[in-house]
Amino acid sequence: MSKAADLARTASASETALSNRNIIINGAMQISQRSASVTGITGDGYYTLDRWDSRINTMGTWTQSQSTDVPTGAGFATSLKMDCTTADASPAAGDNVRFFYAIEGQDLQQLKYGTADAEQLTLSFWVKATKTGVNVVTLYQDDGTKSISGTYTIGTTNTWEYKTLTFVGNTADVIANDNTRGLLCIWQLGAGSDRTSGTLRTTWTAYAVADEAVGQVNNADSTSNDWYITGVQLEVGTVATPFEHRSYGQELALCQRYYLESRLPHLIATGNGENDSSTVLPSTMRAAPTVTLSSISNASLTVTTPTVNSFGWNGTTNNGAYGNYSFYFNCDSEL
Repeated sequence: MSKAADLARTASASETALSNRNIIINGAMQISQRSASVTGITGDGYYTLDRWDSRINTMGTWTQSQSTDVPTGAGFATSLKMDCTTADASPAAGDNVRFFYAIEGQDLQQLKYGTADAEQLTLSFWVKATKTGVNVVTLYQDDGTKSISGTYTIGTTNTWEYKTLTFVGNTADVIANDNTRGLLCIWQLGAGSDRTSGTLRTTWTAYAVADEAVGQVNNADSTSNDWYITGVQLEVGTVATPFEHRSYGQELALCQRYYLESRLPHLIATGNGENDSSTVLPSTMRAAPTVTLSSISNASLTVTTPTVNSFGWNGTTNNGAYGNYSFYFNCDSEL
């Protein structure tokens, strides 16, 4: 892209703030608290990159990883990679493979949905895929249970391509101003007839499963298939502005609102073998999290009273006397 074109894109964004405009967290695929790579994926879950939720229903087996394969000169160091390791060339009706990105309603009030002034949204990202052809991205709004879809086309196999899609605003349905899910972005990678037999909806319409992925190519039809994405930005307006890079520390703190984990054992000294204590979390979480303790050493522990800022535990050492015990923990408050 020429310097003049880049300046023109920046100038066209002058009516909006040039910072805090990207609604997507971890769009540069920097943060992977859970793991850098997971093999044998056949079902739903957060596996590697924070905030990116895999949804797979009997459509192939996948390896997901944080990759260093990135578009040259675009300023990114990492991407999300999906590698098909068991193919599904003839998917059954209910088969599908998708990525979800969920956004809190209170972070979407600037969209003014449910009013005549509802803002348009522009989604931009870099994508690289083995499979050429049409792919679908769907926005789903929980309040009103409506959806809208757009398409992008992979023109050249195994080549990074920059894509932009613009979606009209929803003038009919207000997004609740709270910490529940207000909007869901769905990247389709493949789907059976349950999701491809309807009509692709390019305006906000009552959600129907059959309309979700009409025309979608099958990225799961060969074990040679890979799919990568990075540089994801969702912003108000009709223009895709240059990607808003945030520091690693900023991205990590934003991600920890939804998931965080300890990296070092939590060491506790006890006097009589019994202990009640608590841990203050480094970030305020979206809601009281599900807390999981792991690698517990020399004790039996139970989690108590998790809140958005802390959680407690109680238990006893295995020898019932003075000693140290340790554990790791993770806190999950994903949408």
